[in-house]
Amino acid sequence: MATPDLSRTTPCCQGVVPPYLLQRLASAPAERSARLDTAPSVASRTLELDDEMRRRRDSTRSTVSPTAPRGAVADRLQRTIADAKNTQTLPGDVVRTEGGEPVGDPAADESYDGLGVTHALFAEVYGWSSLDGQGLPLNATVHYGEQYDNAFWDGTRMVFGDGDGEVFTRFTVSLSVIAHELAHGFTQYTSQLEYAGQSGALNESVSDVFGVLAEQRSRGQNAEDASWLVGEGLFLPDVQGSALRSMLAPGTAYDDDVLGKDPQPADMAGYVETTEDNGGVHINSGIPNRAFAEAAVALGGPAWDRLGQVWFDALTSGSLTPTADFAAFSAATVAAASARYGTGSDVYRAVVGGWTTVGLEPAGTGSASDAADEASKRT
Repeated sequence: MATPDLSRTTPCCQGVVPPYLLQRLASAPAERSARLDTAPSVASRTLELDDEMRRRRDSTRSTVSPTAPRGAVADRLQRTIADAKNTQTLPGDVVRTEGGEPVGDPAADESYDGLGVTHALFAEVYGWSSLDGQGLPLNATVHYGEQYDNAFWDGTRMVFGDGDGEVFTRFTVSLSVIAHELAHGFTQYTSQLEYAGQSGALNESVSDVFGVLAEQRSRGQNAEDASWLVGEGLFLPDVQGSALRSMLAPGTAYDDDVLGKDPQPADMAGYVETTEDNGGVHINSGIPNRAFAEAAVALGGPAWDRLGQVWFDALTSGSLTPTADFAAFSAATVAAASARYGTGSDVYRAVVGGWTTVGLEPAGTGSASDAADEASKRT
């Protein structure tokens, strides 16, 4: 595989919390944010810090190697957890390494466990060693910044904030967040989707997909029983919301007097044309998210198994360009479903149906019902 161009593919410091949500919190009118003492100022500081980190990263991209570090051992999990001690210095002081006992710090221990669960998903289900397929060591830093309201993958490691204590709790509390950010590394080393426009929304969606799959697998949940929420548990009790995003029902994750209503569209009819957030990478990710979730529920059973395999196959097939749009990605997943399971399979019908539901009927497949009718003739 070609060496990834990190200047285009790495969503550095584009944290799991969308900029539009932080902007809403930072600019909340006093009468609406009266119940919040520090969250608006923390959100403002988080946005400034994210911008600063992106600029710093942009100035040093050429020195970053995307290849697996020397010493990486395929099929062996290698985790290192560091503590930034509420500074912005990375990586921080190492507090736990592979095989070490829990240290009693919830953030450090949750991140250690979350890295392990994510590694297990890729290794045990898809036969893929770590994020790069070559045993890349997994590193994370906790307690980053003062009440930092985000978590991000910086191209080499996971970084977690502690949250403001009013809207957000610590970001290690959500396994889907940990796996989401690690999955940005998987995309970095495989399909290399450019972090802008529809390819950027796909980049975000891929992270949501594998984020919830890691969480569902850890809970032993079938698709029809899962919540399909990304970042469930991050909001503190006073927030009117269940998570950052809902994959199955985009636009319903929160509806709060301060944060506003979840703006994600559920299908192409609501696609948002914008120059904000790299062309709407977080907001429009709801469309491919729903396509996956609808397909998973229609198929039933463990979503990480056959349907997750289809998405994995599409992302590692080499058929996607870095600028792939929704149409190209849907076609790649349909092709992957056909190649592995056949056009007469329930997997193929579910994939076609999922994309059709969101207004992205894959070219050459006919409608979902046509696909089902054609499949029934073959079986």
